[in-house]
Amino acid sequence: MSTKLLLLEDDFLFGETLVDLLEDEAYEVSLFKNGQDALDATYKTKFDVYLFDINVPLIKGTTLLSELRDAEDNTPAIFLTSHKDKESLELGFLSGGDDYLTKPFDTDELLFRLKALLKRSQKNAVEKVENLSHDTLHKSISYNGVVLELSKKEYELLVLLMQHVNSIVTKELIFDELWSSSESGSTGAIRVYINRLKQLLPQMKIENIRGVGYKLVS
Repeated sequence: MSTKLLLLEDDFLFGETLVDLLEDEAYEVSLFKNGQDALDATYKTKFDVYLFDINVPLIKGTTLLSELRDAEDNTPAIFLTSHKDKESLELGFLSGGDDYLTKPFDTDELLFRLKALLKRSQKNAVEKVENLSHDTLHKSISYNGVVLELSKKEYELLVLLMQHVNSIVTKELIFDELWSSSESGSTGAIRVYINRLKQLLPQMKIENIRGVGYKLVS
């Protein structure tokens, strides 16, 4: 089964160049030149990876990905953009992006990053990260074969980190997943849960991405 990519790029020549490159690597590519058409396509097709430019007509790439993440679409996503400022980089990750490449970029680097992202996403589907195993039926997580004693929110946070292993889990996503609209979460509470998980998982590495979120490293 071929790997399906959704490419959102309004520069016709650049977009066609990427399509040729990716199809030569046996990817199945659907190219869209505005955010609305790309959004409509996600309702009809299950894609394996999103490649989004940011400044495109109708719906910006970051806005589109944020809406997809709100709809619980966790398809891996890479932003391809000419923006080089830190604010755009931060926005790309906060909207749910897994990686970010600034134009002009080396096409080999895109292929390397794409393969790495696909490998991570396939690994995530197994629900196992090194010595961590997630039993989705009984909603429990084992470490080195021993079931962890976790509070509800510790469990939900660890599941989130495992689902996005080696990718940044933003604080905004943690708030959305751990607290309902009627509850109030805090950065301090997240920090407490992270520290608790670090104590329970001494051989696992949970990185603090300053000002953005956290990452479970495998």
